[in-house]
This record gives sequence, C-alpha cells and structure tokens, in this order.
Amino acid sequence: MVLETVPLAHYLFTRLRSLGADSIFGLPGDYNLRLLDHVEPAGLQWIGNCNELNAGYAADGYSRIKGIGALITTFGVGELSAVNAIAGAYSERAPVVHIVGTPPRAIQESRTCVHHTFKDGDFKHFDRIQEHVTVAHTVIKDCLSAPIEIDRVLQQCLLHSRPVRITIPDDMPGLDVDGARLRDSLVLPSVISQNSEAEALEAVLGRIYSSEKPLLLVDGESRFMGILDEVMSFVQRTDWPTFTTGFGKGLIDESIPNVHGVYKPCHKTLVDSCDLVIVFGPHYSTSNTYLGQTIPGKDVSIHVMPDSIKTNDNVFRDILAKHFLQRLLAVLDFAKISKHSLNLAITSENLTTTRTKDQEVTQRNGLWQRLSSFLQEGDIVLAETGTAGYAANDFILPRHARLFRPVTWLSIGYMLPAALGTSLSQRDMIHRGQYHRLSSARTVLLIGDGSFQQTAQELSTIIHHKLNVVVFLLNNDGYTIERCIHGRNQGYNGITHWRYLRAPAFFGAPEKGDYASHTWMVRTFGDLEAALTDENMVYGKGLRMVEIQLDRLDAPDQLLGWLDKQISKEQNV
Repeated sequence: MVLETVPLAHYLFTRLRSLGADSIFGLPGDYNLRLLDHVEPAGLQWIGNCNELNAGYAADGYSRIKGIGALITTFGVGELSAVNAIAGAYSERAPVVHIVGTPPRAIQESRTCVHHTFKDGDFKHFDRIQEHVTVAHTVIKDCLSAPIEIDRVLQQCLLHSRPVRITIPDDMPGLDVDGARLRDSLVLPSVISQNSEAEALEAVLGRIYSSEKPLLLVDGESRFMGILDEVMSFVQRTDWPTFTTGFGKGLIDESIPNVHGVYKPCHKTLVDSCDLVIVFGPHYSTSNTYLGQTIPGKDVSIHVMPDSIKTNDNVFRDILAKHFLQRLLAVLDFAKISKHSLNLAITSENLTTTRTKDQEVTQRNGLWQRLSSFLQEGDIVLAETGTAGYAANDFILPRHARLFRPVTWLSIGYMLPAALGTSLSQRDMIHRGQYHRLSSARTVLLIGDGSFQQTAQELSTIIHHKLNVVVFLLNNDGYTIERCIHGRNQGYNGITHWRYLRAPAFFGAPEKGDYASHTWMVRTFGDLEAALTDENMVYGKGLRMVEIQLDRLDAPDQLLGWLDKQISKEQNV
C-alpha cells in the first residue's frame, strides 16, 4: 500500500521506475547529493558515469530500448555538460528525463553569488538555455504542486518522446509530498476520435484500392509512435515490397521475404516507378535520406505521422497513428489490393566475396559481410558516425536485433556511452522477463578510432558493471569520413596514436575469471576469422575488444564516391 506522504525525491524515482526505468545515470555534485540519497531506496540502480555528456548519451541509448531513460546532474556545470546529448535526444526523439539538483531556495531567492553561476544572482540562465532542447520542463519550488508538476512533465516526455527537465532545489529532496497519486499509473491521454479520422480513412482506402504498384517505407519515428505491431501486420498481410530508412532499420523483421533492407539511391528507379508509397514515421533529414535522394515523391506518398495523416496536399490532423492504423487494418479488404514484387539487382554490397586468410581486411572486400554473419538474435548493434554508420545499412539483422546508426544529430562519440545504456537496458529487461524470451544478449559496438577517443573513458563503466559488450574498433588513423568529404591529406583529419587494446586493462578490466576481458588485433581475414570464432568471443562474458587495422582511405562505396569527386576537383584545379 502506498503511504499518503513520501519524500519528494522518492516520489519522482518511484514514478520513473513504474514507467520502466530500472537504472539511472549521472554524476554527483554538491547540489544533487541529497537527491542521490533516494535513488537506491526507490529501487533504482545508480550508474555513475565518467562525465555528464556520457551520462546523457547513455540515458538516450537506454531510453530507445526501454521507452524511457533518466540522468541526474548538478546545477550549471553538470547540466550544461550534458546539453549536447539532450539536444541529440530531442532531434532523434528519445524520451530522456534530465533531473538537475539546484542550489537551495533561500540561496536562489537571496540572489547569492555562489559557485557554478555567472556571479550575477540570476539562477534562471540555464532554464532558458534548456528550453530549446526539451519538450517540457518544471522548476520545483513547493511541495504542494511538486507531484502534479512531475507527472505533467513525465507525461509530456512519453507523449512526444523527447527530453524533459526537472529541477529540484537541494533543500527539497527529503520533504514530504502527497503520495496518493502513486496509487494510479501515469497514463497518456485517451484517444478522441475526430471527424478528420474518418475522412483520412476514406482517402487512404481510396488510394490503396486504386494503386497498381504500391510500396511500404518504414522510418525511425515509428518506434516512438508505438506502431511497430501494426506496421508488421501491414507488411505481412499486404505482402507489398517494403524498405526501411537507416533510422528504421531493425524495427521490422528483415527475414520476411518482401522486406528488402534500407532504401538506397540504387533503388530509386524502382521506387519511383511505384504509384503509392506509404511512409510510416517519416524522418526526412538529409543524413537519413542520402542527401534527399530517397524521399518519395509527394504525389505518390501517404505519410503516417505521430498525430496526422498526410496525402498529397491534404493533412488530416489530430489523428493518433496507432488508432488509425488499427482501424485501417480492420476495414481494409486485402482481397481487393494489388500484388507485385520488385526485381532487385545485385549490388556490390551484397555480393559474396572470395577471400584468402592472408588477404588484408578492407571494407570493400568483405569486412562488413563477415561482421553481418557474426550477429545473432537479440543483439543491439551500434554503428558510429563515419564509415561504420554507412556500412551498417547493408547488415542482415537476425530476429529481435536492433540497429543504432547515425541519423540526424551525428555527434561523434555518442555510440560508446549509448552502448552502455543499451546493454543495461538488455540486462534490465532480461531481469523483468521482457527481452524476447532470451536469457542473455549482447551489445555490439562498431566505432572508429577518432570517435572512440571522444568518449573512451565510459569503457570503464561497462567493465565495472560487467556488461556483455563486444567492441570492434576500426583503426584507420583518423577521421576517414572527413577525409572523404574534404582534406584527404590534411593534418587536421589526423588523430593521436593510441594503443587501443590496452584500454581494457587501463580501465580496470579483470585479467582472470568469468568477466576477464579479451582482445584481438586484426590485419588479415585469417585474423578476423580467428577472432570471431575464438571460444572467448563466442562464449565469453563482459567486454571483448577487436582492433581492425584499415587503410586511412578505406571506406564504403558512397564515401569513396565523395573521395573520387574531391580528387577529380583537385586534378582540375
């Protein structure tokens, strides 16, 4: 039975746990220490990070699997360090709750010039900064309104799948608030059927029945819209050709015969020949559409968006996508729809390459095909901004596998702390019996040397919590993606040489026991095969790390196209 009164911090953390958060990230600071006293008593696991930026990245990764993530920072210096991560979560729709411990109310009201401020007595600077990267925020000032405000902000986080911010003064975490609200689950607003929904249904049905060559495109915002079950039903029951975007890859089962992977420019002619393209959860950034090349034509598209349906120039507003798709599936006569298949040409990315064990590993002669076959059911794969992010579009993902790849924000270094978050989400869901009936799972990180140097210290947190993470570090001596774009021979695209495989030992990995770390250096395909089939890789627990030595201008086809243009331009000068 819930007590009538509970400490304010306990109220917040109990709410978070009821929404699915089992772990919370962050760092201690002198304005949040009393807040942190309530984390573990509320049943949450505290995950201390190496810095606030990494904590934000980890909470983001956690939230995209669990449905909500949270971090705690301190006023000013701590919260501002996390803003880049919060902005990325806002851009790519990750439901992150940013909790900030602030100076006591008396200090704020007296405008005392304390540390972590601009020494001007104004304690609202950081509120204004973060208004731009959160969908809602609250500054807790009194115990009466605190539970209402916390629930309001958390509801907005879930409704919009974007970050929110809650600030709690250092004198308030232990004060009692009304706990009666905890008796009821926090629910989102009920669906209210609008006239526009019937109009949209009629318009969409008309387009479907008149189409002779339809196609489906699944984009990444389908995840937060909660429509993946309905999308899968549509894919299977229509049997229409289906593509995903890079952001949408991994959200639907790629073993279904009519699912053809990521829509790339090489498919454009085929897609342009279709007279209907239904797009679920569109996210049309240039980096998710091959610089706009893979945005379907406006005249043939139907866009299923979070709260509207768009067809040609018509926008039917105030429609919840999940409810609309359920109604559409219920009334659609599948016997009346057209059937067709696509004749997809074999591309260089999916050709089987013959390799010898002494042959040097390159990205064009089979590295990614071999890594694709290494993946297994339930893996969460993170491919960092750069060559890995582009190449991962060609992976064939097993059942229940998920892929994180660069979408819009493209903050290099994100993927390593995000791997911490996703691996913890796997563990937490397995403990709840909610992870695809699996009893164990891996997180697989593919990261370049330059990105690794941005956030390498979070490897220590992965080691400390004995997480099941496999790291493939691509050592191509710097920022290869930048070299392909511009300055292929410029020193600014180089980085400091590190002894990467010594990182696990430096960061405290055990040398013996069940969670001993294991490392491999790969230069040839023989080395790669030995690493991938080693019993410590196959059956091991904890951190395993593979360094793959590559030429500095070795890259996937698209990036090499940019490199060729750069060289051609130089030659014509």
